[in-house]
Amino acid sequence: MSLAVNEAVERAHIDGILSTASLMVAGEAAADAVARARRLPGLRVGLHLVVIEGPAMLDPASIARLVGSNGQFPSDQAGLGVRYYFDPRVRRQLRAEIAAQYLAFAATGLRLDHANAHKHMHLHPTVGRMMIEEGRRHGLCAIRIPAEPPEVMASLGEDPSIGDRALYRWTSVLRRQARRAGLRTNDHAFGIAWTGRMTADRILRLAPALPPGTSEIYFHPATEADTTIAALMPGYRHADELAALLDPAVATALPPRVDYGARLIATDTRG
Repeated sequence: MSLAVNEAVERAHIDGILSTASLMVAGEAAADAVARARRLPGLRVGLHLVVIEGPAMLDPASIARLVGSNGQFPSDQAGLGVRYYFDPRVRRQLRAEIAAQYLAFAATGLRLDHANAHKHMHLHPTVGRMMIEEGRRHGLCAIRIPAEPPEVMASLGEDPSIGDRALYRWTSVLRRQARRAGLRTNDHAFGIAWTGRMTADRILRLAPALPPGTSEIYFHPATEADTTIAALMPGYRHADELAALLDPAVATALPPRVDYGARLIATDTRG
């Protein structure tokens, strides 16, 4: 998304606990992100699939039912969800764009560690299915399930809404899709209720409450809130999230990392 994000990812990996990042292949700073990743052989990199509120890879004229003339996906999540499910012409263009994003990732020469989607749009059954099917053609072996346990968040003083609990149950659809395809997944994910506010104090509260299994904790770090970041993610505490990834106390508090494809500590930074 921006150089400030890429700089934070590199620093958090070299000097902190960051193991994994997700690449928005059509982002403005994608080439810089790839160059940094090539210098960091220990950094796991996956595809951050964009099918909402972001740039597409294909020419806008070839996917006119998906994007505007500027090549950007709209932000209307509900409207997109309906069109992705019911309109076969939209679905054909959607599959072509998803395939193009995987091809763009393959062209970087980086190993495809995992896939996830901007704003968790892979929870949509059509998007999830296409992300998995096209990904398998490129060696996809793991995806993120954005399943944040409501009981854990409640124990930390949060009050999960009916919507939060419904979303958690809905993740079982994506989990079944992944299992049928033989993909590895995390058991739990954290970073949803506190998105943009994954500060050191919160991680230190979360660490002893982590449930059994593999948890992915994801962040949105940046070295500064530049104009691009500020416009798209107002109110996010990017610098504080970077500080959390660099905090020795956080590193000590968290359990050892395990490899399920996309690893324990990840960013959803769209670098």
